[in-house]
Amino acid sequence: MPISILLADDHPVTLRGLRALLESEGDFSILGVATDGIDTVHQAELLKPDVLILDLVMPGLAGLEVLQILHKTAPSVRIVVLSMYGSTAFVAKALENGAFGFVLKSCTENNLVRAVRDVAAGGHFLSPPVTEIAIANYIELCKAHPSNPHAALSPRQREVLQLTAEGKTSSEISERLKISPRTVENHRSAVMQKLGLRNHTDLIRHAIRHGMIPPDE
Repeated sequence: MPISILLADDHPVTLRGLRALLESEGDFSILGVATDGIDTVHQAELLKPDVLILDLVMPGLAGLEVLQILHKTAPSVRIVVLSMYGSTAFVAKALENGAFGFVLKSCTENNLVRAVRDVAAGGHFLSPPVTEIAIANYIELCKAHPSNPHAALSPRQREVLQLTAEGKTSSEISERLKISPRTVENHRSAVMQKLGLRNHTDLIRHAIRHGMIPPDE
């Protein structure tokens, strides 16, 4: 039976390349593609692919947030992160949030194909130069300090936080999420209170620290 795959990346050229690569493998089947984090969650929950290939820096809802949500709502979907960011802390956070594989975009195509096969078979895959020892040490450090108010945010609050960090207005967020502007403001206030944020600058810094937007945005 073919390995079913959902692709999630906000760059059309990357998506086309990934699709061509994976479809050239006789036992891979592409169920769909998603170009933002919110749609990724919806499609993964609906389609239940064997493997989700996920970019970490996505509009709408960052990849780390997608990981955390799907780890709870679609635990059967095994996720391979495909990212240009390969710092030890970034990789460890992805694994901590539920990823089964991590492949750098700078690695060879064979790395991604192997990652899909290994993860679909129930294993894990880390592309070089990621080191498992460094990641294990970082995860242990995270477990030693489990208090994290960010983890208490609801999926909707995470969406509002990310869209706000991306510079969207309350009206734009309201239209994107199909909720009222008043509800957007209520969610934003709850986020600020839960995270102890005082202003928009604090919010941006928090979003960067948690991988919701890249540092150069």
